[in-house]
Amino acid sequence: MTATALQKPAAKADPAHAEMANAIRFLAIDAVEKAKSGHPGMPMGMADVATVLFSRFMKFDPADPAWPDRDRFVLSAGHGSMLLYALLHLTGYEAVTIDEIKRFRQWGAKTPGHPEYGHTPGVETTTGPLGQGIATAVGMALAERLMNARYGDELIDHYTYVIAGDGCLMEGISHEAISLAGHLRLNRLIVLFDDNGISIDGSTGLACSDDQLGRFAASGWATSRIDGHDPEAIAAAIAAARQSDRPTMIACRTTIGFGSPGRQGSEKAHGAPLGPEEVEKTRAALHWPHRPFEIPADVLVSWREIGARGHSVRQAWKERARKLCTADRSPCHDALNKKLPAAYTERMAQFIAQLTAERPKIATRQASQNVIDVIATVLPNLLGGSADLTHSNLTKAKTHKSVTPATMDGNYVHYGVREHAMAAAMNGIALHGGFIPYGGTFLAFADYSRPAIRLAALMGIRVIHVMTHDSIGLGEDGPTHQPVEHVASLRAIPNLLVFRPADAVETAEAWDCALRAETSPSVLCLSRQALPAFRTEASDHNKVALGAYVVVEPETRRDVTLIATGSEVAIALEAAKLLAAEGVHAAVVSAPCFELFRQQTAEYRAQVLGNAPRIGVEAAIEGDWARWLGDSGEFVGMQGFGASAPADVLYREFGITPAAVADAAMRNIIRARAS
Repeated sequence: MTATALQKPAAKADPAHAEMANAIRFLAIDAVEKAKSGHPGMPMGMADVATVLFSRFMKFDPADPAWPDRDRFVLSAGHGSMLLYALLHLTGYEAVTIDEIKRFRQWGAKTPGHPEYGHTPGVETTTGPLGQGIATAVGMALAERLMNARYGDELIDHYTYVIAGDGCLMEGISHEAISLAGHLRLNRLIVLFDDNGISIDGSTGLACSDDQLGRFAASGWATSRIDGHDPEAIAAAIAAARQSDRPTMIACRTTIGFGSPGRQGSEKAHGAPLGPEEVEKTRAALHWPHRPFEIPADVLVSWREIGARGHSVRQAWKERARKLCTADRSPCHDALNKKLPAAYTERMAQFIAQLTAERPKIATRQASQNVIDVIATVLPNLLGGSADLTHSNLTKAKTHKSVTPATMDGNYVHYGVREHAMAAAMNGIALHGGFIPYGGTFLAFADYSRPAIRLAALMGIRVIHVMTHDSIGLGEDGPTHQPVEHVASLRAIPNLLVFRPADAVETAEAWDCALRAETSPSVLCLSRQALPAFRTEASDHNKVALGAYVVVEPETRRDVTLIATGSEVAIALEAAKLLAAEGVHAAVVSAPCFELFRQQTAEYRAQVLGNAPRIGVEAAIEGDWARWLGDSGEFVGMQGFGASAPADVLYREFGITPAAVADAAMRNIIRARAS
């Protein structure tokens, strides 16, 4: 691919359009130059596409970046963040001032290296890890169609636009995401592919020869190819896409670093400043005789008029919403404001009281199924799903209806064997608003979902992952499916709540915590095997919300503290009985969520942990247990991978038994007394 074959001389382009696109280009060029780092090539290449999209099609209002019926714009190629920051500044987003543009990539700036949701108004999702943006956008587009089916065109009727690059489409997650979008016929999803043929190493031909249009078409998308520097061709393609009954991918043939005489069409334009000399040559080539960060008044006025245009559209939407009857409007309002209805609190309390009385001995995955059946009746915005493991994860409520292209009023998504895309799509659903998404898979497959889970934690959004078969307790499927390191790995992610409940009551309380965590994603690690009930007395508060709490406290003194999670709480309780027979007084602590326990006061943590030696019990690797056990403690758990055998055999062979825990307790008591 050569730059001369693709680039249209600036003099032949529409002057108004060219000036507006060049404003984007030079804000990107100047910001990267000042920061001495960044990616100018993509903003320079896609400025024409972005200008047409925002000036002719996008529905948005900078005065209210969170307006529910705005169009969504996702910059999947997040390294080109200056394209988005330039658009936000030019169209009048108050927070993205010219001073913030000048502070690109600096401490505290609203213009970080990659777009960050919650940090910069107007950024719809955090992007940077390639492929995550396009997959997240699939969730946004799905949420739009689901909301539209419930509340109609007058309240929810918008598009999701994505700019994606070669890297986004090379990542495996894109294959899963476009397959799901095509299957569900998400026709309000439009992907603008920056088809410049360049990646960091050089020509994309070094590593990829895919027919991208053919790939999207095979997944049920409408496709087209255009000159990405021809404004009318861009506009015609977007207009056609908006009328399609399928999602659309428009391959925009562009020149990376457009306008730079020495860098355009080359990987050299991708990830480094152009340099002072090349910047001046580019100014001359694109007829931009303005100082750094200077935007001509008429160009800025034109851009600000585009931004102001959405104000009347938003006001008209607000008036329509106001006129709708309360019965129609209130459910939508409740869904969008993220609050749990009063009926939920009452029903959950009743259900937990019922579990306390009935004391069921069931797997926590089954307990979770029972919770879902209950809360689905009082949470109409609960949106379930599973990665083709519905009957193993037990994630579909009796009242749930499957989402299909013909039933967008459903509330259960069959994501297929697409864990990567499911996790990212759930992020998009949460970001769009209107639903509380949860999705199921096996805990051993958390690694497939991990990049999206990490982004959810970074963004601070409520997404619930139901991950069953949480230990060697799943048995005969063997070490490929037995998650020994996954709980520790997930606990290492900041702002992620990892729950490992030990019985039906703890499972219900863990669900309650996850639903109330509006600024954190959650993972529920649930057992395949049945667990005995130990929460048999009513409580006036959610004990799981404390992270850890004392289940058994000796009447006299505490010789040792046994701390366990999940299925191993029952083992710790049996170990305490063995120790009692030897005259040893053991406290038992259930620790379903280390993250919540860490948030408690130092006084409360000290009260729970005590001063006696501590033994940790978990059918997983040790991870950060040492923090809770101290130097004088000991961990009873896994030292390596599991094996294929019945669960009871595995626990015995790997030494996770009441006797082993009691022996560890005695060793540590003797050691403590000797010291």
